Amino acid sequence: MTPQALRAFCLSFNEAVEDFPFRPEISVFKVLGKMFALSWMDERPLKVNLKCDPEDGIRLRGEYEGLIAPGYHMNKRHWNTVTVEGELPDRLVRELIEDSYDLVVAGLPRAERLRLDRP
Repeated sequence: MTPQALRAFCLSFNEAVEDFPFRPEISVFKVLGKMFALSWMDERPLKVNLKCDPEDGIRLRGEYEGLIAPGYHMNKRHWNTVTVEGELPDRLVRELIEDSYDLVVAGLPRAERLRLDRP
């Protein structure tokens, strides 16, 4: 997955926006003000931090050792750093991004979740 494809996919979700609260080179993707993905788009290999279910995170780290690791500068229980360029199938990367978005949406107040009904 290229940086352009990563950005486009993250922005394809309802109410998703790209923000730069830390530094201009760090893209933060949010839904209604809550982060679901963070990436240094200019670094190689391209990596993205994604929210994950703690049990799934442990399983994924074991299954894809070296490609999925505990979240860099994040709560390591709830975030993974995923290497999106290279060996991981794009389909898996897209599923992990969607899971991250869904986990963040699930934590939003009910009224906000209702605004985000996706087809």
